[in-house]
Amino acid sequence: MRTTLDLDEDLILVARQLASQRGTTMGKVVSGLLRKALEPGEIPPERNGFRLLKPIPGAPKPTLELVNRLRDDS
Repeated sequence: MRTTLDLDEDLILVARQLASQRGTTMGKVVSGLLRKALEPGEIPPERNGFRLLKPIPGAPKPTLELVNRLRDDS
């Protein structure tokens, strides 16, 4: 299906580059990107109404002492 889109110049350049790298058309690249953007994403887990953050590998675990110190420094 053919249609006209008013895209920002930087996005046109990226779509053109992706199409060239993949050996396909800009329309197929843009269609694929839109499909991916519309897929339902993973819902982050929550506890008590707050979104839980993923732990950072190698980072120290927060302690009550650290939380109190950070709170008191503010």
